Amino acid sequence: MKTPKLLFLAGLIALAGCQLKGSDEQKIEKADENKNEVVQAIMERRSIRKYKDKPVEKEKLDLVATCGINAPSGMNKQPWEIRIVDSKAYIDGITDIFKEANPKVQEDPNFKNMFRNAPCVIFIGTPANGGSEFDCGLAAENMMLAAYSLGLGTCCLGGPIRFMNDNDKAKSYLEKLKFSDDYKLLYAIAIGYPDETPDAKPRDSNKVMFIYD
Repeated sequence: MKTPKLLFLAGLIALAGCQLKGSDEQKIEKADENKNEVVQAIMERRSIRKYKDKPVEKEKLDLVATCGINAPSGMNKQPWEIRIVDSKAYIDGITDIFKEANPKVQEDPNFKNMFRNAPCVIFIGTPANGGSEFDCGLAAENMMLAAYSLGLGTCCLGGPIRFMNDNDKAKSYLEKLKFSDDYKLLYAIAIGYPDETPDAKPRDSNKVMFIYD
């Protein structure tokens, strides 16, 4: 007869819809990675470069940002500031400056804005004295995985950041992000409803090695 403890454990397993690793007293079959929602999100998420012309609900954006600020950071310094921009006026305005500096982009009939045509952008700032890029990367990955779990697509962008940091005409748009005085713009994440389903790129498993001695 099963003890109350084991019955309680079995109930938790059924409720979670997955299998848990067994204790010293009883071994339970290892969870299938295809049933593990976290592993599934990591394996299935792709960088999205085509988005539907559909706004993202504020509730979803707020949840994504909350997941971001719950990332780990050295000594819990939380060295980030997050700005969410879904203003078409802002996105179009900075894009006009980008097009002026890069007129060839207008030759692409599908080009709408410099953030892969996403309707929303998440900007991440960090202290200008450096040393916090790693922590901000953890926050960014949290947000991208959370977005995927909510049916959204994302793409971490470097080009727009370089442009906004280096172009004098873009300075007013940096100021509109209202980062603290000692902060710099580090990352931008395009976010929106995906309009493509790209295949996974090959991964080199030879870069992983177990060291036993």
